[in-house]
Amino acid sequence: MTTRTTPTTVPAAAPPIDARAAAPRTALGRLRLVVVLAALTMVGPFTIDAIFPAFAVMTRELDVDAVAMQQTVSVYLAAFAVASLFHGSMSDALGRRRVILAGCLLYAVTSALCALAPSMPLLLGARAAQGLVAGAGMIVGRTVVRDLFDGAHAQRFMSHISMIFAVAPALAPIVGGWILGWGSWRTIFWVLAGYGLVLVVLTLTSLPETHPASRRVPFHPRPLLASFFAAAGDGSVLRLSIAIALNFGALFLYISSAPAIVVDHLGLGERDFGVLFVPLVVTMMVGSFLTGRLAGRVRQGAFVLTGFLVALAGGVFAVVYQALAPTPALPWTVVPVAAASLGVSLVFPILTIALLDLRPRERGAVSSFQSFLSTCVNAVVAGLVSPLVSGSLTTLAVVAGSMTLSALVLWWWHRRRLIRRNAATEVVVPTPAPAPTDQL
Repeated sequence: MTTRTTPTTVPAAAPPIDARAAAPRTALGRLRLVVVLAALTMVGPFTIDAIFPAFAVMTRELDVDAVAMQQTVSVYLAAFAVASLFHGSMSDALGRRRVILAGCLLYAVTSALCALAPSMPLLLGARAAQGLVAGAGMIVGRTVVRDLFDGAHAQRFMSHISMIFAVAPALAPIVGGWILGWGSWRTIFWVLAGYGLVLVVLTLTSLPETHPASRRVPFHPRPLLASFFAAAGDGSVLRLSIAIALNFGALFLYISSAPAIVVDHLGLGERDFGVLFVPLVVTMMVGSFLTGRLAGRVRQGAFVLTGFLVALAGGVFAVVYQALAPTPALPWTVVPVAAASLGVSLVFPILTIALLDLRPRERGAVSSFQSFLSTCVNAVVAGLVSPLVSGSLTTLAVVAGSMTLSALVLWWWHRRRLIRRNAATEVVVPTPAPAPTDQL
């Protein structure tokens, strides 16, 4: 007779002692760290969304058409995707803080170049340069969380960052519109440059170094590329990265289709985007709050499955609603967007932590690969998928739901393989023979 001990999960690698020592001990210190990391992740949405209100003015002043103006987003995303391959790996070699500081400083410089650009070709060049450095804070910031915390603490901390970050996509166009009201489109880029300098100060004063020299890889192209390709070639990393990219890509499909939803389908004006983005932000904040509040109390698998099912339920509701009421109306048209946002906020922190735990010594490379993949998916969604499907709310919901379902399948596949791997490595403990007894 044997007794089998089968672990249900792979234990996460604990952060190194010297990195954990850098974690803030007080509530105020943790709040300050959350704010700094959230501010770093908000660079991306602000860089893209803040200039949307100025598109018409920029089109006239630079003497280009709307298609050419859209390239200011495409060029930025393309450069962002390429650079995201290197930010994390460089932080594995040079340290987290140094890479974040350099990225923020260069972001301020490239934003100023955008403000000074006298023509569209030079503006596109400056936007490409901006994309090359804008992702450093977001990508490396996620690895900082996992360097400092593990388990439920990491999940809770990541959810707090997500809750603050959720405000950025809705706030950025509003801020851009305010700036345009008392300045010009160039003023928007000057404000972004100032934001980069503020991030430099915050990083210098409030962000500790969490990747000590003893754990860094040599700063040579070959080992850096080797760590990246090793991460990209890991089946588990690939499955979770694609699941994260598709899950957020479903929400990004609704975001990139916002002009069609608000103006074309609902018949509202260009200043009425709040009807879509306010519910999106509220549901994302609610989901992030629940993920942090219930961390350690509810099984992570239950959280992830719930998030996927909520998003899928929103898509099913949209299809049924469009079949019964062909004329879109509020608030029902916004339900699938809110459901997708809630689903993403429940799933993203947990899957991100699980992904970074797969290769603890190469977290930067893993984060870079995941960011690269997500950016590529978002670029395809915004530039190709959205124009093709946004003409029909039913088609939009079906495609978004298909992306969410694919992400769910990949996560389930990963989970089953993890269980089988655990079963294959189970410990078999022989039962000791009973002690001899005297015969009566």
